[in-house]
Amino acid sequence: MHSLTHNEQVQLRDLGFQADVFEGLVREFIAGRFPSNSVEGTVEAPEEGTILPPPPIGTMQGDGIHDGGYQLLSQGRVGLVLLNGGMATRFGGRVKGVVDALPGRSFLSLQAERLVTSLRELGTAPALLVMNSNATDQATRQHFEDHDYFGLPSDGVRFFTQSGAPRLRPDGTLYRDQEGAISIYGPGHGDLLPALRRTGSITWARERGVEVLLVANVDNLGATLDPQLLGMFAASGDEMMVEVVRKDKGDVGGCPAQVNGRMCIVEGFAFPEDFDQASIPVFNTNTLWFRTEAVDRELPLRWYAVKKQAHGDDVLQFEQLVGQASWFLDTAWVEVPRERFLPVKSPADLEAVQARLRSMFGVRLEVL
Repeated sequence: MHSLTHNEQVQLRDLGFQADVFEGLVREFIAGRFPSNSVEGTVEAPEEGTILPPPPIGTMQGDGIHDGGYQLLSQGRVGLVLLNGGMATRFGGRVKGVVDALPGRSFLSLQAERLVTSLRELGTAPALLVMNSNATDQATRQHFEDHDYFGLPSDGVRFFTQSGAPRLRPDGTLYRDQEGAISIYGPGHGDLLPALRRTGSITWARERGVEVLLVANVDNLGATLDPQLLGMFAASGDEMMVEVVRKDKGDVGGCPAQVNGRMCIVEGFAFPEDFDQASIPVFNTNTLWFRTEAVDRELPLRWYAVKKQAHGDDVLQFEQLVGQASWFLDTAWVEVPRERFLPVKSPADLEAVQARLRSMFGVRLEVL
């Protein structure tokens, strides 16, 4: 982009900014050729029986997959990827991962505690990969260093940073704030897959013997490395598995749907206007399982033009979404209990899940 200064170009290049790709998107948008966000073709609700819960423990099948998952964990063949990006705007400018989810225990420390438990009980801890943004990277690394990696071996933790791009005005020209600075954003969690390759993080994981990755938002403390789900995924032979939950009133987001006969995740804004999203009783939690070999290659994820607000102004962003990998990978689908989906997007959300978190982590509420 010719209107970027040399220093701005260097800053963006250091973030992995793909100028040629971005400029192509801008040209298509300004020319009116950028594709609609809506999916094309026939869109239908999933067929009955295509999304099922895991077989229960106590049955031959359930016990078998549980044992398989436990074996993968005990052999160190599993990794946890935490999506810790974003622009650190919803918790008073603090990076969410370092905010206390429980008194004296941050989201990141609670995530790490579980892996330490695995280390203590199994003699090995799952590899931890944390995807930061330019806004969250420094504070996250410092948080781990200040707390001696919460008891995890430092060589088993890998930080990597998603790329960045400059926001645009609604007409597709470069946006600058009132002080004349560009406004950088992370181009969606779909950037996870190219970032894993670009930073060498997927190679790092595979060289450690990691075969399966669980991807979860850092704030969703319900998404654990459950042996039952791990075993179910391993036994499926698929490259990806998507966790869905029953919708509650007010839930919005991507859902599994049949698009031209193929099951895949369709984002809420991408459904055709005349499609009744209420006909799909479940939705995507953005908790995903991947085989490392399946994501160690480029997938042609599409770009979406997304309208946002920044510094009180209307802006345009181009984003990718990781769930679209289901359009290209052999994908299994599993309905999980609501307890595995505890998203915290704001301080009000954190207050709402406090009772569940205290129960989950064995914290008693002291009444004075």
